[in-house]
Amino acid sequence: MNPGIDLQGTFIQSVKDLGVPPGAAKALWMPLPMVLMLIGATVGVLVATWLERKISAAAQQRIGPEYQGPFGLLVPVADGLKLVFKEDIIPAKADPWLFTLGPILVVLPVFLSYLIVPFGQNIIITNVGMGVFLWIALSSIQPIGLLMAGYASNNKYALLGGLRAAAQSISYEIPLALSVLAIAMMSNSLSTVDIVNQQSNFGVFGWNIWRQPLGFIIFWIAALAECERLPFDLPEAEEELVAGYQTEYSGMKFALFYLSSYINLVLSALLVAILYLGGWHCPIPLDMITGWLGVSESDPIIQVVTAVIGIAMTVIKAYLLVFLAILIRWTVPRVRIDQLLDLGWKFLLPVGLVNLLLTAAFKLAFPFAFGG
Repeated sequence: MNPGIDLQGTFIQSVKDLGVPPGAAKALWMPLPMVLMLIGATVGVLVATWLERKISAAAQQRIGPEYQGPFGLLVPVADGLKLVFKEDIIPAKADPWLFTLGPILVVLPVFLSYLIVPFGQNIIITNVGMGVFLWIALSSIQPIGLLMAGYASNNKYALLGGLRAAAQSISYEIPLALSVLAIAMMSNSLSTVDIVNQQSNFGVFGWNIWRQPLGFIIFWIAALAECERLPFDLPEAEEELVAGYQTEYSGMKFALFYLSSYINLVLSALLVAILYLGGWHCPIPLDMITGWLGVSESDPIIQVVTAVIGIAMTVIKAYLLVFLAILIRWTVPRVRIDQLLDLGWKFLLPVGLVNLLLTAAFKLAFPFAFGG
């Protein structure tokens, strides 16, 4: 298998060649991927908000934004500037500390979850052995921030929205974890890099979506519910709760909720691409293409090209899923809260358990195909 370009090793070695001690070289490397992660996640949000407008306009046979820059590309920037300069109001009877801490607790775990997203064999901030379950653990912190924001607002609509968010998250985290457990069982690992590598043998036919179609559907539905996307945006249902836990928020605190929602959507799409759609791998294996061309995989130029293609494939797969999520928003009506909880507890949970048992049975019966 092509080990790919090692950005960290190359950077540290280049800095050491300049006479910098090894410890200092590693210290210089550490902030770089963090900064790239923040920039990449923020740009991803800007693209997702622009897509939201353009796709919704197309679904409703409208033009959508087109005057703010070419094709309306500067609309997300205008949104960000508006929220930055908008007055930040804290209600007189709200708890100021919890009111401020709520949005921070919501957005911080989502940013941290990008640490385990791989865009190539070595293009990852940290290859944690328990990577996928680290994401599940971090995502379970988010409802605490939503509940805290609803409680601190001292508003019945905000409190109900926070309670709904917590109930919704708990309901869908269990089926989501069961679908991830089936993937981990086949891959014999919880590392996102190992899960992608396990799908690399047969091109598009080696992707987990063919071996885990039930798990894919469960994961995608649960991810939409975790992101509070329609038809599962009950914590923010305008007809019932005004804006739910966001009712009393304005300015940058509201912007953090807005940012968290779209970052979480892009993150969920990236994880679906990694777990089920082969991650950075092409539908046609690159080693097969280099074999046809008679080029060595260890060639530096081929490694750079492979890294670029890997990043492009991961992003393309993720944004196809973002497109699907936005399209679902404008085609499927919002469910009621009892329907949402019934779907999570009475349908997805038993189906997830059955899928896990079937995966275990197939792993024993067909070890060559299910990671025995």
